[in-house]
Amino acid sequence: MSLDRLGQQIDASVQWKRALTAVLVRYRSWLAANRMATPALEARLERALRQLRSEQLTLAFVGEFSRGKTELINALFFAGCGRRILPSQPGRTTMCPTELFFDARAARPYLRLLPIETRLEEVSLAELRQRPAAWVTFNLDAQEPAAMADAFAEVARVKSVSREQALRLGFDPATLEPSGEEERVRVPAWRHALASVDHPLLRKGLRILDTPGLNALGSEPELTLSMLPEAQVVFFLLAADSGVTASDLAIWDGHVRGLDRIGPRRLYALLNKIDVLEDELLAPEEIAANQERVRRDSAEQLGLGVEQVVPLSARQGLLARVRNDARLLARSRFAELESLLGERLVADRGRLVDEQVVAPLREMLVTSEALLAQRIARVADQQRQLAAQERDQDAVLAELGERARAEHAEHHKGLIALRGQQNLLRRQAELLRQAIGPERLEQHLLAVRERLLGSWTTLGINQGIVGFFSLLESDLDHLRNEAAMADRTVAAIYRRHNEAYPLMAVDAPRLELEAFARELQQLRLRADHFRLRPSTLLTEQHRLTRRFLGTLAQSVVDLHRRLRGAIERWEAEVLLPLLQFNQERKQLLEQQLLEMRALAQASRQARTRGQMLGRYAEQLAQQREEVEELLRSLQRCAPAPQYGNVVQLPLAR
Repeated sequence: MSLDRLGQQIDASVQWKRALTAVLVRYRSWLAANRMATPALEARLERALRQLRSEQLTLAFVGEFSRGKTELINALFFAGCGRRILPSQPGRTTMCPTELFFDARAARPYLRLLPIETRLEEVSLAELRQRPAAWVTFNLDAQEPAAMADAFAEVARVKSVSREQALRLGFDPATLEPSGEEERVRVPAWRHALASVDHPLLRKGLRILDTPGLNALGSEPELTLSMLPEAQVVFFLLAADSGVTASDLAIWDGHVRGLDRIGPRRLYALLNKIDVLEDELLAPEEIAANQERVRRDSAEQLGLGVEQVVPLSARQGLLARVRNDARLLARSRFAELESLLGERLVADRGRLVDEQVVAPLREMLVTSEALLAQRIARVADQQRQLAAQERDQDAVLAELGERARAEHAEHHKGLIALRGQQNLLRRQAELLRQAIGPERLEQHLLAVRERLLGSWTTLGINQGIVGFFSLLESDLDHLRNEAAMADRTVAAIYRRHNEAYPLMAVDAPRLELEAFARELQQLRLRADHFRLRPSTLLTEQHRLTRRFLGTLAQSVVDLHRRLRGAIERWEAEVLLPLLQFNQERKQLLEQQLLEMRALAQASRQARTRGQMLGRYAEQLAQQREEVEELLRSLQRCAPAPQYGNVVQLPLAR
């Protein structure tokens, strides 16, 4: 697979989501046209549409200095320029976290750099993104690769500062290079870089995060607390000639290992620089065996499967792309990474869309189709009875009308019961919200802020962070207990519905909280890594402690906000299948009553009555055909096989 192939897969994914969007819009129009729409259904469909329109794929490259992260990005995305665009040659490495993306709102491509001195302000990166004046901007011209490379050289720039100033900026001077002057060291000139680049894959929603080594990861809390966890795939770079070093393990254990909370196989190690293992005195089979040995050893040390460690040579891959050298490209083993990008990244995002958009949409369509099929069967039964009892048509008509009224009364009783169940669940949702109320969280944050900012000792900082997370986990445990009670109530409601309508049985939805619990656990692990690093607990590092606290607090606030949002969605959608069933049943019953009244007022001739019932049957059949066509459209939305199956849908009924 080449990057062109990856572009085709991303295109297929984009086209798939556009097709899904079209089905969603058509179904929403169908519900409105047939007076079956409800506010809850509208809200659910609108959320699905927003998700389809805002999908973005983020790749993060992490590793110690000189592992070839930037060289790999050059090979993957800039080989067509005929040269290196990002600084990756010896002695000119990326010194600050760099994000590459395409900004459709900007008039032209740009590089924005945030001065390192902004760390002294104790302002988060998220806030600084909203302050354009804080950044230094360079324009980029894709038609001038040399000029682009000169602009990007800025991300490698360093400056000389005193050791005390380095501490105030959040660095550990022991890990910095001396500047040649007494008691002075080199620090990055920039804190962060944002680059909007007009590249075909970036235009399609791909976003790249290039990170410096251990020093930057440890001194910029927002990287490990929010930016890396938000990436869909994280590539951890190793060097084949050194294997897994102590500093590699420090980054892996402290910042990367726990980033798999979203799903399995989210982390991959890239064993770069396999070209250094080549030896003219060895046979090709011996070279391959050496590469495989280093691969297995690295996988074992990192606790990964061997298939999650990909050997390659970014340098050879870049040269092969620039020179169009197929033999060198094969030696670089670059195709394995490109295949992984296409098969895993796009497919994983497809499965997420399948779970969050396709499955609920299919469930709603199947509910509509089943209700219509049920009503068509009953109308056919009415037509048969009218035809079979022509001698006593008035009595038959009265019987049919009475049956319709009885069904309407039964529906009304069910609706009253459902409203009572809604009120019960509304009260339980309020208990859930109280368990993680913003006021309670604010109290926890205030307490830990006072504890940390008032403590100048390792013990005080440790106790403050441990106590803070103990409170958060206690609140979450209480929430899970309340959620378990709510799930039991919902299960009982759905069980009664399924007993009453076995042909319309629906699985009871659950309030899923495990993903949030795992995320909180990962936040705690990263906080533990911070508090257990002696260098960050020095008195001089108190400013870093405050910045870490601000980033940690924002991450927890965001987690609680999303958790409350999940509860709000649960409350709005937990009975949605039953509400949809009742709404569509009510609409169909009302249509039936209207038909019965029309039949009673019409000519007493059986032919006229049969014609009116026939027209009603045709109307229902047309509605059913429209729903079945939507189901078929949903089936056809799966990407073409040649682009990889992003998702496989079961056949529509």
